[in-house]
Amino acid sequence: MDKLSVMTAYCRIVERGSFARAAEDLGVSAALLSKEIKLLEDSLGCILLSRTTRSMSLSEAGQKYYDEALAILDAVGQLDGRIREAAGTVGGTLKINAPNSFAQEVIAPMLPAFLERHPDLRLTLSLDDHVVDMVEGGFDVSIRVRESLPDSSLIARRLGRMHQRLYAAPAYLATAGRLDSPEDIKAHRIVGFLLADHLSEWQLRGPGGPISVAFEPSLKVGNSLVLRDLLIAGYGIGTLPDFIAMKPEQRGDLVRVLPQYELPPREIFAVTASRFGMNAKVSAFLDHLQTALKAFHR
Repeated sequence: MDKLSVMTAYCRIVERGSFARAAEDLGVSAALLSKEIKLLEDSLGCILLSRTTRSMSLSEAGQKYYDEALAILDAVGQLDGRIREAAGTVGGTLKINAPNSFAQEVIAPMLPAFLERHPDLRLTLSLDDHVVDMVEGGFDVSIRVRESLPDSSLIARRLGRMHQRLYAAPAYLATAGRLDSPEDIKAHRIVGFLLADHLSEWQLRGPGGPISVAFEPSLKVGNSLVLRDLLIAGYGIGTLPDFIAMKPEQRGDLVRVLPQYELPPREIFAVTASRFGMNAKVSAFLDHLQTALKAFHR
């Protein structure tokens, strides 16, 4: 059994939520994937995936194996990328699509060092908060922040995880009062994010399990950087991803509200129409991006 191949297949099955979809991505049969995962489970002496005709779920061991396998595959991918770069210059044109705030807060700061390392590379960065047609737009890679990816013929690589938490300015909380439980949210001003699926309801996870809080936002905005600035100005409470909230929180401009609660995390994916590893410029960019994302892990 080729462990790296099986790890790759296992991670793709988990990310796609289906043997059939993973098999389509990998260009093999679902029956072969099922057989390989069964051999893997036999070799480990435990069940990783609980499967029925209608659903699939991870066991505790399955989640741990997925997390550890991702780390191993990422390390192998970065090693391959370094060897490829050492063997030849990364050049040509690289066309990237990414959400507006993610591009400004994560990608833009890493670009100078990346482009300095690859002076022969020409780069186009397109900012769009809506999902674009990669083929029609001619993009080499698109960054997408989602709970999961829908069925697609595109190839996905998971780069990391984004946490969404509640924030407000200290001055706002000093005036409006502290929050002791999620129910207290309803008595506060809320700044909602128009593009989110939680515009008027937050599904929070906390020590007592999941809890849903419905509310009517005082203000709705379609840009998370504007939302951040409104929160810093003391307008109310809102949700922000960690890559936007980290610096204001470190400066003391924002503080966590109900710090034991947060919204479900989102995964950060890079999607492309071609296999990863076949394109040195895409691999080099994703390796740099994955390194940049480590700064936001808290």
